[in-house]
Amino acid sequence: MEFVSIRIITGDVARLVAFYERATGARAAWATEDFAELETAGATLAIAGTRTVPLFAPGSARPADNHSVITEFLVDDVDRVHRDLADVVPDVVAGPTTMPWGNRSLLLRDPDGNLVNFFTPVTPAARAKFAR
Repeated sequence: MEFVSIRIITGDVARLVAFYERATGARAAWATEDFAELETAGATLAIAGTRTVPLFAPGSARPADNHSVITEFLVDDVDRVHRDLADVVPDVVAGPTTMPWGNRSLLLRDPDGNLVNFFTPVTPAARAKFAR
């Protein structure tokens, strides 16, 4: 088995795609006006509109209603990401903070309110874990 993507359902695909393009530096590949994917080295972030939900199961997903999942991105410099996104992030939950497990993390909410963590390994053990 291989984990390949996570999908966010939104009421405004273009707005959310624009945010994640800026945040990640990745360009979205649009399949339709209701579906785009941002490919990164580790996985793909899919962003889909509410009109796609009934294709799976009507009512199975609701936009802007996530209270349990944090989407995470490994970045070279979390402090730079914080500076770069300062003018577009509606809600910084926690500014860059070094966690006990060795990652320096920035926790924020995307325009739909989904939690997003950008992190940079800063201790030798954390760097070794993510060495490629």
